[in-house]
Amino acid sequence: MIDTGLRGRVALVTGANQGIGAATAVALAGQGAAVFLTYKRLEPVNHPGFPDRYDTLRGADAGEVVERIRRAGGVAESAEADLSDPEAPRGLFDQAEAALGPVEILVNNATGWIGDTFAPRATDPLGRPLTMVDAATHDRQFAVDARAVALLIAEFARRHVARGASWGRIIGLTSGGRDGFPTEVSYGAAKAAQENYTMSAAHELGRYGITANMVYPAVTDTGWFKKEDEEALRALSPLDHIGQPEDVADVITFLASEQARCVTGQLVRLY
Repeated sequence: MIDTGLRGRVALVTGANQGIGAATAVALAGQGAAVFLTYKRLEPVNHPGFPDRYDTLRGADAGEVVERIRRAGGVAESAEADLSDPEAPRGLFDQAEAALGPVEILVNNATGWIGDTFAPRATDPLGRPLTMVDAATHDRQFAVDARAVALLIAEFARRHVARGASWGRIIGLTSGGRDGFPTEVSYGAAKAAQENYTMSAAHELGRYGITANMVYPAVTDTGWFKKEDEEALRALSPLDHIGQPEDVADVITFLASEQARCVTGQLVRLY
């Protein structure tokens, strides 16, 4: 059996009330890490382009995930936070430290996703609502996926160096890439910014024992698409595959593990 070296470590996972964030919290706890879950309950979209369960998932707190971890013998705490607030990162680290101890693993999973476009169209190919790019769509997306990530990384690094720590992990989630993301243009742009921040962290923080990497999931079933869209989405994968949150969580757990101690500055793409 491989020892991941995660027992007794402390992880902070954002956007952990459902989907990939929840699966990651469960996976890290299963390896013995204490996990601090953050989340934000979102207002319902109430749009026929999304399945019925989408609004339920977005509006949930992290209580069920925390209880699942505890029932399995793990350690978990949670807090709701709006990452568009620039004061939120500092507050979350304060709460995590008070509850569990110094944070050693930071998983930047939360997103301020919104479908926006440069083209005058009302819906995307899956029937989800679109709006033209404007200051509001830009700011909502970049506040969470770029600025909050930068502030979380900075807070993580500041505290890590101040206490003289020598082991740390930063792992982010991305999508879109350098070629853009049609119909999700601000999302793609903000994720590209997050990639750049994370790669800079890999170069600057390696001397302090911190690795920093990004994971690019395959199309993953986190409740955002309808059953009738599954065949078309599956065809996008060379593996003829719709990913599950646990698939991504396994890779994140590997990047956090002792086995990935020499892996940094990488973008790991899943199919």
